[in-house]
Amino acid sequence: MEHKENQKKTICDFTLDQLVSELEQKNIPGFRAKQIFNWVYDKGVTEFNQMTNLSQQLQFQLAESYQIMPIAISKKQTSSDGTTKLLYKLNDDEAVESVLMTYGDLSNPERITVCVSTQVGCGMGCSFCATGLGGYKRNLSEGEILGQILGFQQALKEIDNSFRVSNVVYMGMGEPLLNYDNVVKSIRMLNAKEIFNISYRRITVSTCGLVPQIRSLAHEDLPIVLAISLHATTDSLRNQLMPINKKYPLDQLIEACRYYFNQTGRKLTFEYIMLDNINDYYADAERLALLTKGFSVNVNLIPFNQVNESGFKRSDRNRVNKFAGYLKQQGVETVIREEKGGDILAACGQLRQAQQYNRGDI
Repeated sequence: MEHKENQKKTICDFTLDQLVSELEQKNIPGFRAKQIFNWVYDKGVTEFNQMTNLSQQLQFQLAESYQIMPIAISKKQTSSDGTTKLLYKLNDDEAVESVLMTYGDLSNPERITVCVSTQVGCGMGCSFCATGLGGYKRNLSEGEILGQILGFQQALKEIDNSFRVSNVVYMGMGEPLLNYDNVVKSIRMLNAKEIFNISYRRITVSTCGLVPQIRSLAHEDLPIVLAISLHATTDSLRNQLMPINKKYPLDQLIEACRYYFNQTGRKLTFEYIMLDNINDYYADAERLALLTKGFSVNVNLIPFNQVNESGFKRSDRNRVNKFAGYLKQQGVETVIREEKGGDILAACGQLRQAQQYNRGDI
């Protein structure tokens, strides 16, 4: 039975036009696709037998060949600050985590952001990040990416039917640009009016610095926010923190960033994790300011979130403030990232694979 379930096609993998074509090949009128999308993305339905404007025969026919979501919620954790982390089980028994963060008054949030995963595990090996500890398993499909958002959207409706996911950040498990095609497809589907209708400008993709993919993304006509996980201002230190730098060193990465800016006109974000007595010196701030010259950049300073295996410690808050102050004095737009979900290991760099949980939790 499980094998048969895994062979079903997933509604979340289809665009509206693709589903129309798919249904018409089965002699099902194309207008049913829009009805199905309305049930799934507007009403949050996850079973065909809940779609009351479809006949029982059609409900059964659809259930025989399709599943709505290729993932299922296995565990939910809620932080003291309102952040929610979900562990999703996939059809092949792998698992990923994703996170929902609210900003502003919890009863009437200014924005509701979901941080999605794009791979099971990660092969980048960044020394400060928990995700890569279990290695890389596979890429997620666009449906598995969208399904994470859909799961949170359903949970939000239980709180207030008017709540909607407003922002999506591709900063969860995995390197998004190593799953390039599925990530780009999922971004276009997020923006589609009949799916989530989320503005491109409210979508952020974070990469550790894959130069060819950054250049390719510059020609996708996607006015999203591109975030570069920088974290060091010299090749010697970045080689230690982020092995990808040995393949694409800083000069190549910055050149690709300038290319992206020149092609798109879009401001980039440089993410910079603050590690005590590692990359938080005055000289680091000086070099970082120099790296931003010539194009529009927002620097996002990230207080290190504890990963016991890494051996790192977070920079003193006063040191972070001084680092930010210097960058601002140099005219660099700089923010210190608001901390969310650290008490449930849901903060930046803390997401892990399923085997880090007790089996009873999955």
